[in-house]
Amino acid sequence: MSIALNLDHSAANRPAAVSRPSLIGLGKPALAEALIGAGIAAHEAKMRSSQLWNWLYVNGVTDFDKMTNVAKPVRQLLADKFILDRPEIVTEQVSSDGTRKWLFRFRDPANPNFPPVEIETVYIPEQDRGTLCVSSQVGCTLTCSFCHTGTQKLVRNLTAGEILGQILMARERLGDFPGGSRPDDGGLVPSDGSRAITNIVMMGMGEPLYNYDNVKQALLIASSGDGMSLSKRRITLSTSGVVPYIEPTGREIDVMLAISLHAVNDDLRDVLVPINKKWPLKELLEACRNYPGLSNARRITFEYVMLDGINDSDADARELVRLLANIPAKINLIPFNPWPGSNYGTSPSSRIERFADIVNKAGYASPVRTPRGRDIFAACGQLKSESERLSKKDREALAG
Repeated sequence: MSIALNLDHSAANRPAAVSRPSLIGLGKPALAEALIGAGIAAHEAKMRSSQLWNWLYVNGVTDFDKMTNVAKPVRQLLADKFILDRPEIVTEQVSSDGTRKWLFRFRDPANPNFPPVEIETVYIPEQDRGTLCVSSQVGCTLTCSFCHTGTQKLVRNLTAGEILGQILMARERLGDFPGGSRPDDGGLVPSDGSRAITNIVMMGMGEPLYNYDNVKQALLIASSGDGMSLSKRRITLSTSGVVPYIEPTGREIDVMLAISLHAVNDDLRDVLVPINKKWPLKELLEACRNYPGLSNARRITFEYVMLDGINDSDADARELVRLLANIPAKINLIPFNPWPGSNYGTSPSSRIERFADIVNKAGYASPVRTPRGRDIFAACGQLKSESERLSKKDREALAG
């Protein structure tokens, strides 16, 4: 049984239609430049930016007045010039298995008069970890035929600040900041002083590599040792196969890579994952073999959704093993998660077990992912919001 929470949103969490820029999502050099632009002397800006960085990402502060080691006149100047926005929580649902799904609302930072947009973010608590599934776009361009998100047209990319805002808001709700209290609503949240969020996966709404610059900026901040300090080995970016950005992801962001594979031949993958028509399997797998830092200790995860009678035969399993030869890999077998209007069925458990057995005997770890949050449509491939892209005429009218 799922629980839907009615939340009393504070003004700090409610995005306002204002023109002041947000400091969330700026790297340290850009943060210092913003302070200089606001009138803080250059020799002071570096020190102030380090103070702000700590308040934003270590302590999770959303009010300049709480930054007690910053002089009061500077705090007032910052409050006059900037905001520290977080997304508004429209709904928060808690699944019977403890999975949480938030519907977050953002305003367009460049066009505050535009209607707000909404995205979904999911938290999955497990015995040894807590994983936050983060969105990178509002909607998606990929139209993968088995994915609910793909039925929502792309509205826009999320900014680095909006990507980080999901993490910050989830950490606030889960009591993950110093002195934070944890919600008492039956959710499976650690209470032993450990972090609730230990892992980040860019597997929510959108294709992360079609929003590369913002995703890169957000993940570099999330993994900064003097900020959120999330291990890069605990951050995974999932792509459907945007080949030109795979190598830069490893070289510039240095996080773990996951590939949404789902088929072992181009004909079927063209249908399931249409981006395959642009970068077919041969090109995709070659990019994987050349992923920077690839080793047995740093394997690529290949995600494979199990569709009844479509891609789940013994022959498919054997071909999968052949395709991944010489790639240090783990294969996640994902039972299909149904959604309204989908045309696929979930492979029977006996068929999934047989498929996994073939892959295991070939030397590949092939865990079967336990569906989480199905009762609140929080499982893999089920995320979607109601946001729609504005027409060009409407955008021009609202922009004035």
